[in-house]
Amino acid sequence: MIDRTVRRRFGQNYLIDKSVIFQIVEKINPSKEDNFIEIGPGRGAITKNIQKNSKNLTLIEINKDNVDYLRAVLGNKVKIFEEDVLKVNLGFINNDDRVIGNLPYNIASQIILRFLESNRKIFDMHFMVQKEMAEVITSSPGNKNWNKFAVKVAFFFDTEILMDISPDAFDIKPKVNSSLVRFKPKDTKPFEKKKLFKIIDLSFQSKRKTIFNNLKKFDVNWEKLKLDRNLRAEQLSLEDFLEIYKNAPYL
Repeated sequence: MIDRTVRRRFGQNYLIDKSVIFQIVEKINPSKEDNFIEIGPGRGAITKNIQKNSKNLTLIEINKDNVDYLRAVLGNKVKIFEEDVLKVNLGFINNDDRVIGNLPYNIASQIILRFLESNRKIFDMHFMVQKEMAEVITSSPGNKNWNKFAVKVAFFFDTEILMDISPDAFDIKPKVNSSLVRFKPKDTKPFEKKKLFKIIDLSFQSKRKTIFNNLKKFDVNWEKLKLDRNLRAEQLSLEDFLEIYKNAPYL
């Protein structure tokens, strides 16, 4: 019997609707040549279907009860890291690995940000997240959801919502709808992530202020920029942020 107190602490809601599970696996479309990494497999609702239709499967699971269950059911067919995905060393990611997961809503953004730097290795990612977060992830400039998290994700991945998932599909029903989001890596040019992310964070630090005022204390070469300094951060495109990055000193 799984302790629900432990599950709530880890933000774990397990899929039980077989029709929804089938649709999710169909959207992921695994093949016998694929190497998968699954975050938070829980009791293996998706895991078992992926394992049957892939070359290799690596699991990252923090709940010991689930790890023991999965080892009993799957044996040596999969590799399991009994660790926190926010702390595990991701050095094991290989070229063209595919990443999937039903992410805990309370740390979903942190998990996604952890995988940004691996975008050049990853073939794709499919994550179940809160629908509200999915709308942020897939937003665009000028949209009310275009925030600093959305901009960071957009620099590394093209994203799309593949399907919405009702609370009724889970054993412990969440209070919100969920969505399955696909992430496809972009062929981005190398840049200093720390500098770029600091520019993005500072640009959004005060929503009512213009981009010029939010970055006022830094020596951005505004004369060289072909950018209206009266715009607000949510109005800027990725190209705009990149131009600011190129014309700003190391922050």
